[in-house]
Parts: sequence; C-alpha cells; structure tokens
Amino acid sequence: MKRAFLLLALALVGLATPAFAHEYKVGALVLTHPWTRATPPGAEVAAAYVKIVNEGDTADRLVAISSPLAEMGEIHEMKMDGDVMQMRKLEGGLEIAPGATVELKPGGFHGMLMKLKESFVKDGAVKATFTFEKAGPIEVELVVEDMGATESHTGHE
Repeated sequence: MKRAFLLLALALVGLATPAFAHEYKVGALVLTHPWTRATPPGAEVAAAYVKIVNEGDTADRLVAISSPLAEMGEIHEMKMDGDVMQMRKLEGGLEIAPGATVELKPGGFHGMLMKLKESFVKDGAVKATFTFEKAGPIEVELVVEDMGATESHTGHE
C-alpha cells in the first residue's frame, strides 16, 4: 500500500513539473517564464516579458500580444540613442531566427499591454496570448512580479 501511494505521489509530481517550469510550446517555439510587473492603481500600461527559443529550422515572427485585461497590445523595442532612451513599436513584429533565442526583457524588446482594465497584483497571474506568424497563437500566464522587478524569480532553476 505504501509503495502504491509513493508511486502515485511521484506520478503527480511528474505531472506538475511543467507548471513549475512555466514553459509553453507552440510549433518549434518554446516560451519560458512569461512575466510582468505589478501596476499601481489606475495604471494604463504594463510590459510583458518572456524568453523565446526557436528550435526549428525556419524563422518565425512574434506579430502580436493581447490580454483580456488590456484593450490593446503591441510589440516594442527600447534602446538608447545617446543619453535618451527611446521606445518604439516594431512594425511587422519581431523575428526569431532558426536556432535563436530572443528575450523580451526590461530595457529591450517587450510586449506592451495598453489601456489596462484592472491593476496587475504581485504574485498573481495575467492571461496573455502571444501570436506568431507561422506557429500561431499561444495563451500563457504572465507571473506578476514586484513593480520594480528586473527579472522573473518564479520558476527559475
């Protein structure tokens, strides 16, 4: 009886591992640790971050991001121009070359969720959909980190 219980417990832990890993796959693309920051009451924008690995042999392109908690979403790039940080919408999306890893992170590429319908609360989760030109859409849960977080601490090995 104890052995059967132990085997059942181990099987359940094995089934739970993907949730702890916070990893999603669509086509040849693997998305890991999608996250966002908590927002203050009344905030109208939030950024979405994720690491995307293209395990395939053809390029794909992140073309959209959306969430039921935002009226609209865009793919953006932040970069320094001298001493001035600039943010711009990426017309046509963001290419993920075959074999490449692209990271949406603070200070670089990111998803921008705009006209938020409610605040994002630390330790919560926000549903979002990343849409790729070839692989199509994938729904993920963005883990909500501290307002000032520079990386996700949830699910990292």
